[in-house]
Amino acid sequence: MAEITEDILTKVIKKRPSNSHKGNYGRILLIGGSENYGGAIIMAAEAALNSGAGLISVATHAVNLDALHARNPEVMFIDWRDRNLVNLMKKMDVIVCGPGLGSGTFALQLMSTICQNISQNQILILDASALDMISQDAKLIPTQVGLVVITPHQMEWQRLSQIRISYQTDSANLDALKKIFPTQNAILVLKSNHTHVYTKSNQIFVNPIGNPGMATGGMGDTLAGIIGGFTAQFGDNLDSVLAAVFIHSLAGDKIAENNYVVRPTEISAMLPQLMSQYAN
Repeated sequence: MAEITEDILTKVIKKRPSNSHKGNYGRILLIGGSENYGGAIIMAAEAALNSGAGLISVATHAVNLDALHARNPEVMFIDWRDRNLVNLMKKMDVIVCGPGLGSGTFALQLMSTICQNISQNQILILDASALDMISQDAKLIPTQVGLVVITPHQMEWQRLSQIRISYQTDSANLDALKKIFPTQNAILVLKSNHTHVYTKSNQIFVNPIGNPGMATGGMGDTLAGIIGGFTAQFGDNLDSVLAAVFIHSLAGDKIAENNYVVRPTEISAMLPQLMSQYAN
């Protein structure tokens, strides 16, 4: 097991050349935000935006449109019932699915649509409700995908892996990752007070930073968005994921120096400053 250190940030985050444009920094589609949980997908989208993704679209319930554009006018909206959603999916570099998605019949249809249409040139990040649905139906796991990153907390991982929290050892987690994703390139980001990252090649990394002030609703949605933003810009590789995990906690620790509670939206607000500090 290796600790993630701040060196990962200078390794991953690159200064932008002057002749770049928004298309150079990744196209992301975030899918989620049912009628009662729009905040989750909005926070995930804001994290992707502030972590530098070039073009961001959100497929969500129509009731969330006004709140999304009031908060982040830079983000594009599509009604998740729009028949053009499939065509949009195929144009994306990264798809983030799960924050606030819910687990009803329509959410299941969306998951099936992703599974049927994603390609080996794309990255899929699965969080929250998406993982719970997969735990009930493994057929929702796509076979044709470039990289799958799953971001469960320990109870979600218990449901998906069938490993009770007290038995979630490194070896058990690695075995389960390989069993759930036998053919896919997959990374497990297991969220806890010190998040662990696992790969199918038996690599294990622990995030040594973070604080209890981050025990706030929306924190995981924000991490999913940052992972989306980093993989879109810096590549479908382990280092991009590790850097996203680390900078999420680093921002949280800096906020916690003067605050009892760390709000996820404050983490997103700090990302551009931190990324500028570590870019090389």
